[in-house]
Order: sequence, then C-alpha cells, then structure tokens
Amino acid sequence: MAGLRLGPLLRYVDWETASTATVWVEADRPCTAVVRCADGASGSSRTFAVAGHHYALVVVTGLTPGSTTAYEVLLDDRPVWPPENHRFPASTITTPALSADRDTGEDGGADGGAEKAGVDGGPGPVRIAFGSCRWAAPPAGGHLPGRSDPVGPDALDTLAARLAADPDAERPDVLLLLGDQVYADEASPATRRRLAARRDLDEPPGAEVADYDEYTCLYDESWRDPEVRWLLSTVPSCMIFDDHDVIDDWNTSAAWLAEVRSTSWWHERIVSGLMSYWVYQHLGNLSPAELAADPLYAAVRATPDGTELLRRFAAGADADPTGTRWSYRRVFGRVRLLMVDSRAARVLDERQRAMLHPQEARWLREEALSRPGSYDHLLIGTSLPWLLPPLVHDAEQWSAALCRGERGGPDGRWARTGEYLRQRSDLEHWAAFPDSFRQLTELIREVGSGPDAPATICVLSGDVHHAYIAEPTWPAATPGGAPDALVLQLTCSPVHNSIPGPLKAGFRFGWSRAGRRLGRLLARHGRIGTPPVQWHKTGGPWFGNQLMTLTLHGRKAALSLVQANSRRTGAQLETVFDRSLTDGGPSTFSRSTKR
Repeated sequence: MAGLRLGPLLRYVDWETASTATVWVEADRPCTAVVRCADGASGSSRTFAVAGHHYALVVVTGLTPGSTTAYEVLLDDRPVWPPENHRFPASTITTPALSADRDTGEDGGADGGAEKAGVDGGPGPVRIAFGSCRWAAPPAGGHLPGRSDPVGPDALDTLAARLAADPDAERPDVLLLLGDQVYADEASPATRRRLAARRDLDEPPGAEVADYDEYTCLYDESWRDPEVRWLLSTVPSCMIFDDHDVIDDWNTSAAWLAEVRSTSWWHERIVSGLMSYWVYQHLGNLSPAELAADPLYAAVRATPDGTELLRRFAAGADADPTGTRWSYRRVFGRVRLLMVDSRAARVLDERQRAMLHPQEARWLREEALSRPGSYDHLLIGTSLPWLLPPLVHDAEQWSAALCRGERGGPDGRWARTGEYLRQRSDLEHWAAFPDSFRQLTELIREVGSGPDAPATICVLSGDVHHAYIAEPTWPAATPGGAPDALVLQLTCSPVHNSIPGPLKAGFRFGWSRAGRRLGRLLARHGRIGTPPVQWHKTGGPWFGNQLMTLTLHGRKAALSLVQANSRRTGAQLETVFDRSLTDGGPSTFSRSTKR
C-alpha cells in the first residue's frame, strides 16, 4: 500500500475563477493521489518519479467561490491525510468570493482578480504574510543537550500553533517564503547522521548536501515538522530560492563561480539543487494553466522515470540561465505579485554584471507595466533587499566599482581587494549590481507615476536576518518626477535563524549618520555617482524570529510584524509593529496588538 511521505502542501489557489487549487504530495511508491473535499470538489493525479521518489501535484476543481472546505488525501483510494489521531484541525482550502470588478489577467485567466467578501459583502482585505531564512533545526554545533532551541522559537511553528488553537483567528491568504527554505550547506545533527550513513564526510563536500537524495532529506526535516506540515496544508504558499537553498553566496561573482566550478562536487550539487527546487518548490508556484502548458512537466509525467529529463533541464538551466525562468506572477484580486529570481538569473561578467539577465529584466518590466490601472498594489518579491542600510549599500557599490577597475584597472590590487571583500562580507545584493539597482529604481518610479499608478509599491525581501522598513525619496530634479505611489522596502528575516551580536551592531551603525558619512567616503573613493534615490528607515531594525503581514484593502495598506518569543506558557507571537501605511494612523485591520 502506498503511504504519504511528505505533504500535503496547499500551493496555488486560483483568484480568477475561485474554483481551482493545487495540492502537492510525495508518496513512498507509485500510486494515484486523490484530493477529496467536503463540498464535493476533487482532483486526482498519477505520481511521477524522480530519483526513486514519487510526487503528484493534484489540481482540485469544482471548489465553491467564497468558501472554506475541509479536504482529505487518498493514495490508491486509501485515506492517508489527515492521519489517525491527528491533533490539528482539518486541512482546508479557502477560496475568494467572486467580485463583479475583476482583473482577469493578461492571459485571460491564468491569474485573476477575485476578491474575498468583506463583512458588508463587498471586497475584503488580502492578507499576505512573508519572511525568509528558516532552519528546520539549528546546524551541528547549535544544539546543547537539555537546552531549549538556542535561536528561539520558530515563527512558522508558532503561527501554526496559534491558528490551530483559535479557529476564528485571521489567517493569511497566502504565505510568501522568500528564500532559504532549506540549508544545503549547514546540516543539522540529524541530517549529518543521515549523510554519514551514506558516505564519508571527510571527503568533499563534507557535511553538506551532495546529491538529489540528500536534498530530499532537507525537505523531510523541514516539512515533516508537525506544526509546519499542518500550516502548509491549509495556507497557500508561494516560494522562491535564495543562496542557502544551494550554497552560501551562490553566484556572488564570476571569480566565485570559476572557483566553485573547479571543485569535484559542484556540478552534482547545482544540478541536484535545481532539480529538487523544481519538484519541491517551483511546480507549486504555477497555475493549472501554466502547468498544462509546461513541456517539461508533461514529459516528466509521461515517462516512468523523469530523472534524466530533469537532470538535463537542470544542467542546462545552470549553463544558460536565459533559457529558464524561475520568476513568476501571481494576482490576488487587485494585488499583483511579481516574484523575482535574484540568484540564478544573474550575469556575472564584470563588463556586463547584472542581477537579472536581459530577458529576465524585460519580463519584469513588462509584467510591472502591463494593464496600468488594473491593480491597486504592486508587490515585488526578491529574496535580496533593494534598499539596504546606507553604509552597506555604499560598501557594495564601492566593492563593485573596485572589481570593475575604477581604481587601478580590473587586474590591479584594488580590484583584488574588492573581490576579496565582496566574497568575505557577502556584498552581493542589488547594490552590488549598480546598473540593475538603477534599472529597478527607475522601473518602480515609472510604475508608480501617473493617474493609473497603484496606491503602493512594496519590495518584499529577506536574507539579512533582521527586519526593517525603508522609504525612498526621489530628488526634485528626477526626470519624470517622483512617483505618486507610496514606495516601501519591507524586509523580514529570519523565520528561524540567528544573527551574531557584532552583525546586529553593524546593521544599526549602517543606518546611523556616522554610517552614512562613512558610506559616502567609500563611494567617493570608488568614484560612484549620486544614487538615483535617497532613503530613510521608518521602522526597525528588529531582530528575532519573525514574520511580516501586509493587509491590503482597496487602496489602503497596513503592515504588522510579529516575533516568536518564549514565555512560561510556551512560544507566543507578539506584535512589535502594527500600523496603517497609507493614512498614517494605527492599523484598522488587526484585531489586537499581542497574540
């Protein structure tokens, strides 16, 4: 009999018809997976095989708009979810109510514009929770026998416990996981033992993931967590990778890439990383229409073993990023999300260095500018912040200038110093790709200007293990003028991780006046021109395991930040920030300031 190895994960809920969803599962053998809902909606799919593992992405049809329905999972007609003696509420699929005023999407319905009904029957708020950087368990050396978790409670675990305990609690409509869903280069003690049972950890890559099967261990460890497993079964999720999903500082520079490609283990790591990302994360980001049009998905499902097909795809994606798009669009009513790949889509040649290769940059521009006036809020999800503490921004621009030869040429001492600092200090965010930073800044200004501008443009990011809000201001002489939309950088991480004390002090200093002055000295030394925008911090920095939630209602927006803290009664989510973003007052969308 087939058993459920992992899942179910509720991934895509269609906001255009409000009648379709996708549910991802991993079984322990070939079978037919069925999702059956209490309201009669259902779907089924035969599993496909990759490297001895068996998966299905079930498209559920016939859902009722504006409803919440419980569902169960069956494998070959045998119920496997919920399991016996399950201590959590039923897993459910919630659909938005259809609205008369809908954005049907450019493709005629792959995304769409249904909205949940509010208490008065009108369109209701859209709640989007986001964060990044989650250790399923601290890595080797992070555990102390008999001690509690040294990095504090997991924010996702704590959110799941709160929602499970209070059926009436407000749930996110979608959870955005902005990178580092797994840590391929930082194994926990349990994963390390599993790796040691397979191979000699004294041989490269040591106690890091080496191949596809070892990647499955990471997802097992992360998604088998009972609280997280239930949460992901009932709250839809959108995901994108960051560096630790493959390796720390993935694609920092051409020099970094040349060095790692010279190792004996890198090719298998990157191929396996992209294969596992496609299976475990990427497929669930796609709509049923996009899945139906995907030739690779069709080919993998049509063959008894899709391993070699997927290996060739992953190797090609690594060799030529222009042939693969990991970025994607989602629409939630009049909210448009553009999730941007800021890792694999890079151009690393110092003469053409860019965060996004030209095809990817064109996609982002076209998606942001298409059908003006059809959305009230634009969200740009990118694992790496667009706006950093000013000192960090200037240091990254300075390092990039040295590496391209602004001081002594591209082969000189200063260029070598710039590369050393770039790799040792993680100087590889948007600021480290100056042309891309300016292009994104100009795109945001352009989208946010004019009578059809959205009310807000928010760049959602993680990576830097703290949270903050930054607001840019454009100089009066900016060609085209400053945007009419409210523009914000919203950064939230980690979900469950740590940050050393010196780095906390460094980030605080990076926002200070002294830090700004030091940054400008570096900029002058690197012969860096005046940035196209200035920005200031309007919230934070906050340190801890945390999640942000944007609540978008009409053209209004509110933001809350919760942190998971240990208390005598157990871990609790405590709100440290809760405010309207669009009218200057306290949020009208949150029930309380502490949960």
